[in-house]
Amino acid sequence: MRLTEALQFFPGIGKKSAERIAFYILSNPQDGKKIAESVEEVLSKIKFCNICGNITVEDPCSICSSHERNRTTICVVEKPMDVFAIERAGIYDGLYHVLGGLISPLDNRGPDEIRIEPLILRAKKEDLNEIIIATNPTTEGEATALYLQESLKEFNIKISRIAQGIPVGTDLDFADDITLLRAMEGRREFKD
Repeated sequence: MRLTEALQFFPGIGKKSAERIAFYILSNPQDGKKIAESVEEVLSKIKFCNICGNITVEDPCSICSSHERNRTTICVVEKPMDVFAIERAGIYDGLYHVLGGLISPLDNRGPDEIRIEPLILRAKKEDLNEIIIATNPTTEGEATALYLQESLKEFNIKISRIAQGIPVGTDLDFADDITLLRAMEGRREFKD
């Protein structure tokens, strides 16, 4: 069934979950229509911010147009969901740059396939103090972070990488080698 196949495009939805959702929609057509109308409405209103690349209804987005944000710092992330996660935590008040993917030679995705050039243009034009690279600690995330570091080093801007290490509640013996390495590199001195 085409609906079941379409539902499997969602992250975390396998064949059985897709079948359950499809049968729910078939059994409750009013709910199915509400879902379809909501998806159609969102897709007709949503666009990408021409400055940062985040999803938005207004262009530029509310973050880029806000005068209350720290306009001297840009946090570089892979996807719009990463902006949402950082904003939800309430730990950052600067601007963002969404790459729209990561460098991945295995997937034939190089630097030209993601939004690196617009970031370089922002670094040239905007009065920035720091660019924070917040890509995930995967092979692709690390490759992208290194490429960005190299591409941005000509500017007089501090380039930093988010700290990575052992998640709270995890035992050391469950951590992989790279996580342990990052935790050791990012260690901090105890202060009195």
